[in-house]
Amino acid sequence: MKIQELENSFIKIAHRGASAYEPENTLRSFERAIELKSDMIEFDVRQSLDGHLVVFHDETVDRTTNGTGSVSLKTLSELRELDAGQGEQIPTVEEVIELAKGRAKFVLELKQDGVEDKVVSLLNKGDLLDDVFIVSFKPKRLKMIKELEPKVKTGLILFASLNPVGLAQGCGADFVAPFRWFVTKSLVEYARRNRLYTFTWTVDETLKAQSLREKGVSGIVTNKPDIF
Repeated sequence: MKIQELENSFIKIAHRGASAYEPENTLRSFERAIELKSDMIEFDVRQSLDGHLVVFHDETVDRTTNGTGSVSLKTLSELRELDAGQGEQIPTVEEVIELAKGRAKFVLELKQDGVEDKVVSLLNKGDLLDDVFIVSFKPKRLKMIKELEPKVKTGLILFASLNPVGLAQGCGADFVAPFRWFVTKSLVEYARRNRLYTFTWTVDETLKAQSLREKGVSGIVTNKPDIF
């Protein structure tokens, strides 16, 4: 998505897919998000013990699968044996891209250090630079991404901060994504004056989404892509 496309737009980003309705970060959830006309699908990127990029949020598999233990200490085949909900497997990043390419665009959240090279290589190989945002809570990860590939769009996720715009600028981000409680019209306008777009998370109520839209945010992350 070219950055110019964010002007006067309001983008609906499906958080881990349609995760209010389907098991999060699964192909089933992403397919549902596409059916519900999401503009972008968001998913989390980690690395298996044997170096595969996998789509998983938590550091351990305990919460969302029938297994236990750290994602990074399991091989891809070991992760594949787990039930991620309703019989779904933990997908690879390549599988999610194959499912959704041409149907939706992507937001990749980097959940651990050391995956930056592989992510950038995958995006270049798939000619996906215009279809992807890369986001993280860690500025150093976004700095590294920009050093590897200046063309890719990045965003800094924040909970609470006294200077969200300055932090985003410091790591070369294209947008800033504070938690919804901290979004004000003045913050959005200040960000735009500093050439930054604003997104926010996680918004599952229609009235709240409309209020944020009126404040000028460029989009929301939601578990319910049918919020509008």
